[in-house]
Amino acid sequence: MRNFQQNNNFSYKDLARKCLIFIITVAGIVYFLPREGKFNYQFDINKPWKYGLLQASFDFPIYKDEQEVKHEQDSIMADFHPYFQLSETIGKQAIDQFKKDYDKNLRRIIPDPGYAHHIEHLLKDIYAKGIITFEEYDSLYKDSILSIQVVNKNISFLQSVSEIYNTKHAYETLINSDSLHYNKALLQRCNLNNYLTPNLIYDIEKSNAAKNDLLSTITWANGFVMNGQKIIDRGEIIDTHTYSILKSLQKEWEKRDETVTEKRLTLLGQIIFVSILISCFMVYLALFRRDYYKKKGNIGLLFSFILFFPIITAIMVSHNFMSVYILPYAMLPLIISIFLDSRTAFMAHVITILLCSICLRTPHEFILLQTVAGMAGIYSLRELSQRSQLLQSALFITIAYCVLYFAIDLIHVDELAQLSTKMYINFIINGILLLFTYSLLLIFEKIFGFTSNVTLVELSNINNKLMREMSEVAPGTFQHSLQLANLTAAAANRIGANSQLVRTGAMYHDIGKMLNPAFFTENQSGVNPHDQLNYKQSAQIVINHITDGVKLAEKNNLPQVIIDFIRTHHGRGLTKYFYISYQNEHPDEKVDPEPFRYPGPNPFTKEQAILMMADSVEAASRSLKEYTEESISCLVDKIIDGQVQDGYFKECPITFKDIATIKTIFKEKLKTMYHTRISYPELKK
Repeated sequence: MRNFQQNNNFSYKDLARKCLIFIITVAGIVYFLPREGKFNYQFDINKPWKYGLLQASFDFPIYKDEQEVKHEQDSIMADFHPYFQLSETIGKQAIDQFKKDYDKNLRRIIPDPGYAHHIEHLLKDIYAKGIITFEEYDSLYKDSILSIQVVNKNISFLQSVSEIYNTKHAYETLINSDSLHYNKALLQRCNLNNYLTPNLIYDIEKSNAAKNDLLSTITWANGFVMNGQKIIDRGEIIDTHTYSILKSLQKEWEKRDETVTEKRLTLLGQIIFVSILISCFMVYLALFRRDYYKKKGNIGLLFSFILFFPIITAIMVSHNFMSVYILPYAMLPLIISIFLDSRTAFMAHVITILLCSICLRTPHEFILLQTVAGMAGIYSLRELSQRSQLLQSALFITIAYCVLYFAIDLIHVDELAQLSTKMYINFIINGILLLFTYSLLLIFEKIFGFTSNVTLVELSNINNKLMREMSEVAPGTFQHSLQLANLTAAAANRIGANSQLVRTGAMYHDIGKMLNPAFFTENQSGVNPHDQLNYKQSAQIVINHITDGVKLAEKNNLPQVIIDFIRTHHGRGLTKYFYISYQNEHPDEKVDPEPFRYPGPNPFTKEQAILMMADSVEAASRSLKEYTEESISCLVDKIIDGQVQDGYFKECPITFKDIATIKTIFKEKLKTMYHTRISYPELKK
C-alpha cells in the first residue's frame, strides 16, 4: 500500500509539472501574438505581387486617388461663396460719431461744411457695400473667391468681392476721392480711419454648411469590392486599378477598430490554437520520448525554442520590422538533432513553424518553405563533429530555400521578368545567421547541461592538457585508454550507440590512475608497490582511482557525461584479485566484500556498458599465455557472461542481441590487435 501511494504521489507531481510547462508555454506565446488586424503587405505599381492569393475579407469601397479628389474639390470650390452678415448698426454708429466729432473738433480743421457732407456721403456708400478686415480680404483673394453671400435682414444676395472694401481700401477711398475739390492734406489730418469699422462679419456656421453641401456632392469611391472577391494572385502585375484597390484595402485596415467582443474572440481562438499544438507536442514526448521529461535540460531546451521563435516572429510582424524570412528557423532542428534526436527535432520544428504562422496573413508559403528547410537541415547534419559540417549545412538549407521558392514563383508567374529577387536576399541573410549555430552550441551546453559531439571531439584530442599529462605520468594507462577508445567505438557503431561519446569516455575513464600510476600493472617496470601492502590496502588504492578520477575531472571542468564513464566503468564490481587473494589467505574468516567493492554505480547507458565490457576484456587479455582464436573467444565470453550474471547491466537499456554483437566485435578486434607476425627468413651464405 505504501509503495502504491508513493507511485501515486509521484505521478501527480509529474502531472503538475507538465501542466505548469503547458501553461507557461501557451501563456508566453499568446501574450505576444498580435490581436489587431494589420495590413502587412508591401507593393508598388507596375511590380509583380510577391505574396499568395489575396481575397477581400470584408466589403470596402475603392477610393479615388488623393490627387484626383483634390482636383475635384478645387473644381467644385469655385462655386463656393462664403457668408457674411452685414451690420447696419456699425455703419450708422460710425457716421453719427463722425458728425459729433465734426461739430466738436473737426470743424476747426475743415471749416467748410462741404467737406463734412462729402465725407458723410462717402461713409454711407462704403458701409452700404460693406467693409471686411484686411486679413479676410487677403484670404478671399488667395482662395480665388470672386463673390460672397451678404446677409442683410435675413435676405441673402451675391456680391462681388471687387465691390466690397477692406479697411485699407476704404481709407484710401475717403482720402483720394475727388481730390480736385477736396484737399487731401486736410482730410488726412482728420484721422478718418477712426470711422472705418468692418461691418461684414464672417458667418462661420452658414459658410461651413454651404461648403459641406458642395463637398457632399463629390463621390470618394470609384467602385466597390465585395467580401470574398479576388484582388490579386502571386506574380500578377499591379496595374493602376489594382493599386487603387490595394491602397483602399490598406486604408480600410487602418480605419477598422475592433470591438471588445472581437478582440476577446480573437484571444480565445489564439489560446485554443496554441494549446492544441503544444498538447500535440507534449503527447508526442509522452508516447515516444518519455525519458525527456525526467531531464530538465531536455525539456528546457525544447520549450525554450518553441517559445522563442513564435515570440520573436510576433514582435517583428507587430512592428513591421524587416522580413520574417531572415530568421534562421532551421537553427531549431539543427541544435535539437545535435543534442537530442532527429525525430524530436522535426516534430519541434513543425510545431514551432505552425505557431509562427498564426502571426502571418499568408501562412501557407511560410509553412512550406520552413518545413522543407528544416528537413534539409536535419538531413545534412546528422552528427556534428567539425565546423565545416555546419557551413555545408547552412549552404544546403539556403539552396533548399531558393530552389523551392523559385519553383513556387514559376508556378504563379507568366514570364521570367516577373520573378522577384528580394526574397533571395532574405534567404542569404538567413544562411549567414545559421553559421552562428556553432557559437550558440557552447552556450546551450552550459545552460542546459548538454555535451555536443564537437566538444567530445575536442576532448578526445590527445594534444590537450589532460591527455598530454596522462601520456607522460601514466604512459601504460594512456596506451590502454587509446586501445579501449578504438575497441569501444567499433562496438558502438555496430549496435547504433554514440561512438564519439564512448570513445571520449574511454579516453578519460582511468585518469584517476595519474595520481598513483605505479600501483597499476600497465605502468610498472619490474617493481610492484603492492608487495609492501596488505590486500585491503591495495584494494583501497585501486578503488580510489575512481574517486580520484571524478575529482580530477570536476577540477578540469569535464562534462557530466564523461564523469559518468569514470564512475561506472567498474560499476559495483569487486577488485577480484585482492578479494580472492584475501579469502585464500583467511580461509576460516567470513570476508566482508564491501572494502573490496567499487563505489559504482552500475552502467545506466549503452555506452557505459560497452566501456565496462571493453575495459575488463582488454585488461584480462594481457594475461593470456597465448593469443589464439579459441583463447580470445573463451576470454571474451567468460568475462562478459560473468558481468551479465552479476547483474551489472540491469539498469542499462542494452539487449542480449547487442551484447552478442559486442562480443563478436571484441573477438575480431582482439585477434587483430594480438596477431602474430611471420618471421622473415635469413639469407643463406
